[in-house]
Amino acid sequence: MPQFLEHSMTSWRGQEVEHAASIVDQFDPRARIITALVFAIVIVFSKTLWLPFLGLLLAFGFALSASLHLKRTMRRVIAMDMFVVLMIIMLPFTMDGTPLFHVFGFAASEEGFIKAIGIALKANAVVLTLLALVGTLEASVLGHALARLSVPEKLVHLLLFTVRYLDVISREYKSMRKAMKARAFVARNNLHTWRSFGYLIGMLLVRSLERSERIYAAMKCRGYCGKLYLFDTMQWQTRDTALIASAVVFSVFAIFSGAYAT
Repeated sequence: MPQFLEHSMTSWRGQEVEHAASIVDQFDPRARIITALVFAIVIVFSKTLWLPFLGLLLAFGFALSASLHLKRTMRRVIAMDMFVVLMIIMLPFTMDGTPLFHVFGFAASEEGFIKAIGIALKANAVVLTLLALVGTLEASVLGHALARLSVPEKLVHLLLFTVRYLDVISREYKSMRKAMKARAFVARNNLHTWRSFGYLIGMLLVRSLERSERIYAAMKCRGYCGKLYLFDTMQWQTRDTALIASAVVFSVFAIFSGAYAT
């Protein structure tokens, strides 16, 4: 099973990638989740550009403190920024305001351009913070931390089972693809190829359903009754309180600095 969400969301081979120990790992998972949530709310609802820019600088600080893998992190951020670039291109032409320049007779508004820049800054700041504070948690630790924060158990179960069996589904897919290659199947841009991949996806869903039924039966044989039992050793310490306090101070600073003034 992929140990860290930083790896499991990147590749099926996430369990082969090691995560370097960092300063962020010393904090309680609950404190990290709460801090990331508060930070995201403060940044997203800002009405100015300077606060998202400041948030982006803080997010870079979080990323450095968490010892994130540079290449893997940049690949994710760039993938998200591809959508942001399209938004920056389109939003100035679809939002009313002071004309900044014209392209083929279409006016690009200054307000739309500023809005697009603000959204880009917010998106990058929030994503980097989540990758640093939450993405470096083990999947099981994240599930236990969410349960300790009174998140509904069904959602926690769904998260844990999803992360646990992604690798199982991956192995099923690889096995079926290997069987197709053994029968001399070569992917081409034709109807036979698309039909074959349709059958592949359908059989993958069928096998996943059958596997889930067997797993559920095995769990019931072992006394599973829908209850999540927590045996973690999370201990709240002074540094965790300081992390939450710093998030609160940042929120108060944003409020009184006029970042939400219309």
